[in-house]
Amino acid sequence: MSNGSSIISLIAERQDLEQFRKKTWSGTFEEYLDVVRKDPKVVRNAFERVYDMILSYGTETYEVNREKHVRYRFFDDPDHGGEDAVFGLEDSLAALVNALKSAAKGYGIEKRVLLLHGPVGSSKSTIARLLKHGLERYSSSDDGALYTLGWVDLEDSNLVHWCPMHEEPLHLVPHRFRSDVAANLNAERGEDEYRAKIHGELCPYCRYIYHERITLYGGDWTRVVKDVRVRRQLLSEKDRIGIGTFQPKDEKNQDSTELTGDINYRKIAQYGSDSDPRAFNFDGEFNVANRGIIEFVEVLKLDVAFLYDLLGASQEHKIKPKKFAQTDIDEVILGHTNEPEYRRLQNNEFMEALRDRTVKIDVPYVTKLNDEIHIYEKDYNRNKVKGKHIAPHTIEMAAMWAVLTRLEPPKHASLSVLQKLKLYNGKSLPGFTEDNIKELREQATTEGLFGISPRYVQDKISNALVAHPEAKSINPFMVLNELEAGLKHHSLITSDETKATYRELLGVVKEEYENIVKNEVQRAIAADEDALKRMCANYIDNVKAYTQREKVKNKFTGQYDDPDERLMRSIESKIDVPESRKDDFRREIMNYIGALMIDGKTFDYKTNERLYRALELKLFEDQKDTIKLTSLVSNVVDAETQAKIDVVKGRLIRDHGYDDESATDVLTFVASIFARGDAKQQK
Repeated sequence: MSNGSSIISLIAERQDLEQFRKKTWSGTFEEYLDVVRKDPKVVRNAFERVYDMILSYGTETYEVNREKHVRYRFFDDPDHGGEDAVFGLEDSLAALVNALKSAAKGYGIEKRVLLLHGPVGSSKSTIARLLKHGLERYSSSDDGALYTLGWVDLEDSNLVHWCPMHEEPLHLVPHRFRSDVAANLNAERGEDEYRAKIHGELCPYCRYIYHERITLYGGDWTRVVKDVRVRRQLLSEKDRIGIGTFQPKDEKNQDSTELTGDINYRKIAQYGSDSDPRAFNFDGEFNVANRGIIEFVEVLKLDVAFLYDLLGASQEHKIKPKKFAQTDIDEVILGHTNEPEYRRLQNNEFMEALRDRTVKIDVPYVTKLNDEIHIYEKDYNRNKVKGKHIAPHTIEMAAMWAVLTRLEPPKHASLSVLQKLKLYNGKSLPGFTEDNIKELREQATTEGLFGISPRYVQDKISNALVAHPEAKSINPFMVLNELEAGLKHHSLITSDETKATYRELLGVVKEEYENIVKNEVQRAIAADEDALKRMCANYIDNVKAYTQREKVKNKFTGQYDDPDERLMRSIESKIDVPESRKDDFRREIMNYIGALMIDGKTFDYKTNERLYRALELKLFEDQKDTIKLTSLVSNVVDAETQAKIDVVKGRLIRDHGYDDESATDVLTFVASIFARGDAKQQK
């Protein structure tokens, strides 16, 4: 079999012809009534369909500050492996879903424009894109099916003229019969089940054909609907069916017909009138978005003439095409705007009507470090970045700086902005409870609505990746230097004071990075498990003897000596156990070991985090001089020292994710820190 044949066979095996038949179903109006009776959800309005689409992906309940919150998996973009996933905006997304839920239930929000408001690069467009693409997929599923109608041509029965606005076929039912028809369709439905409702009027085109046929058949509605065909309708942004997007352009080249459609002058000669709906293109964004969703990009930059159409579309669910009466539409109207445009709206008294018809949903920048890291890791990971290793903490430090620029200075005098970032990220600090963290968030009213955009950070990470072609890896300093250099020309930061503040925060991040890598190198040097076990056993023997007022057998002389106070204090001082508290700490350790024995468990130095850290620091101090790490700075390293350094480097690669180049770089950097420290001590 040729390669071409094997590919065709592969697709043939995986294609789903049964699903294709479902998606291309067509039938009579009578057959459609049977479809509705079997599944009334096919007649849902746009808000109901979008809300059900989000819920179809499932939810998770999580707790913050003892309060339960709901997380919607839809916004993780599971269909595309998280490519458009939104991180850290659970509260904003919950507010959006709640608005859709209220609109779906007909509580009034369906008469409003849903306005996503926030700074540039805060995921407003991503959320809109997720909703549009999600609705496309949902309409092609069995649960999201919807249908539209068409008219059989009187001269050619094989030709069907489909509704240009893809409207609901039940609009054909005359008003005086609608309640009885709905009751019949819902006869087998319980009170708690979804029940079909009939709302809306025929579009001008279908209304014209309907009146033409009802006249032809002498008022016999049953004969009219025999000319009707119904088909499954798939929503598609590319095909401009059920999903529309509108964005401001040059005022001279844009008019309101782009929203509501325009006259087809070529067909006027054929039909004899510019008010004949057959001579009109119902292809404005409001028309094509019927039954689905319309996105207004930078909605508040629109000319006033467009905003008038927007007001009627939201409040009345009607639009006014040129030369025609008001026309029903059924769609979710979603706009998004940045902070400057929204402030202008608030200050413009002529925009009061729009403000009154708007539900504002804040979409701020992320203020939790882990969420910001996830944003960048989507684009900068091993699968996407080939041939270049991203050193540990590179993404983390860039994300840390971005989040720091978005935080308001804490009002607690003893709390730094870096500590505030760590509290928000889930780290516990002495003296701060969950209630304190909640209070911090409540005090910061504009947090996340200013600061550095993720796009800026992404641009600078990209620069760092290509600016050092000779390097096999990029490290945090490469990215931090790019971030700092770019501030000079940042088009959105005009204040020198703000630039100076952002540079100071870069200094804070660099200092934090120094502490992190010092800690990692210390752990790598002290990662000798046998040595740690021996030191731990020695310490426990001495603590046991001390607390029980016994002596310790000297393994070398065989004599019984007093507990080694110098050894115990050299370990305890590493975690700042004061002299006055040493007895308490030692009793805690013995009580901890005793509790483990009662539970049938064996003590291991790794099970007590504080003791583990103290042992590591003590071992590091003991081994630091033997490894002679500072000799790296002078580039004079003997073979024995180099072998020890290579062991440490191997641990950094194995345990912390470095490659050979970045491990060498970080060892040299930490060595320079220790060298500076040694020089200070000598002075």
